[in-house]
Amino acid sequence: MSETTGGGTSGFVTTDDGCRLFYRIDGKANAPVLLLSNSLGTNMAMWDVQLSRFAQDFRVIRYDARGHGASDVDEKPYAFARLGMDALAVLDALGIARASFCGLSMGGMVGQWLGVHAGGRFDRLVLANTSAFMPPPEMWNARIATVRERGIGAVVDAVIARWFRPGFCERQPAQVSRIAAMLQTTSATGYAAACAAIRDMDQRAGLSGIGVPALVIVGTHDMATPPQDGEAIAASIPGATVARLDAAHLSNIEQPEAFATQALAFVNAGETR
Repeated sequence: MSETTGGGTSGFVTTDDGCRLFYRIDGKANAPVLLLSNSLGTNMAMWDVQLSRFAQDFRVIRYDARGHGASDVDEKPYAFARLGMDALAVLDALGIARASFCGLSMGGMVGQWLGVHAGGRFDRLVLANTSAFMPPPEMWNARIATVRERGIGAVVDAVIARWFRPGFCERQPAQVSRIAAMLQTTSATGYAAACAAIRDMDQRAGLSGIGVPALVIVGTHDMATPPQDGEAIAASIPGATVARLDAAHLSNIEQPEAFATQALAFVNAGETR
């Protein structure tokens, strides 16, 4: 199923386990492909602020992660192998053999899995505001229990406080409200299942085997995935580089132009047109 909306094409792909994932394509049909992956608790619209710039150079493919946005909600807990295979399912369904990748937070965790297990499909990886390992499990278990018992609204304020600095919230209330609304409307079941995937994730051992050029973006004020987490990823991936942005966790929202500039300079460096 696909439809053309607002100059782009959107639709659903179905994974091998029957989950429908919502996707959207923007940009020129003959351009190289850039696949974008959203953070925990958001959806593909988190990339709206970068879309116009990304689409100038790339055929941009966004999708809602399983349990998020318009994609199906799976009742069972997720694992990063499943979330990584979902990203590949989108490319496969659209007939795309190779792409570059940009993911933030949970999306960056998906990107790490892809680099380890499907590196031959990707030209460049942008891993933003992310981590390879996020203990303690008790913290995730408490969040999962809260969401299951009280709904996702019970965690929105605390999550937003970790995602943005107070000064940004004061200067850009509309942007913060837009992201808070995404979180508020995310399925509690999908959110809890994704939290379980992060709780159980430890990708540290595989990072040294990534042969895809990688850029790791960190937010210097990020409390959710602190700069040292991203720097550890970059130190483990051969040849990886680090870009530091004056931002908290959602650096693409706090520093939209700087984020796009860093990501495009890196990904375009691998393209010959």
